[in-house]
Amino acid sequence: MEKMAPGLVYECLRCGAKVSTEELELRGGEIKCTVCGYRVLKKIRPPVVKRIKAR
Repeated sequence: MEKMAPGLVYECLRCGAKVSTEELELRGGEIKCTVCGYRVLKKIRPPVVKRIKAR
């Protein structure tokens, strides 16, 4: 199993609840929403603006 970086937040695709990596580790590393139990989570990307140089 891969190590998860601290401070990552996942979002449940069914109910929209935010789940942190600390909460997932407390459940024994099981990837599951803490609210509804759905097993599909999306990693929330940080709001970083990517600048691309025009050609």
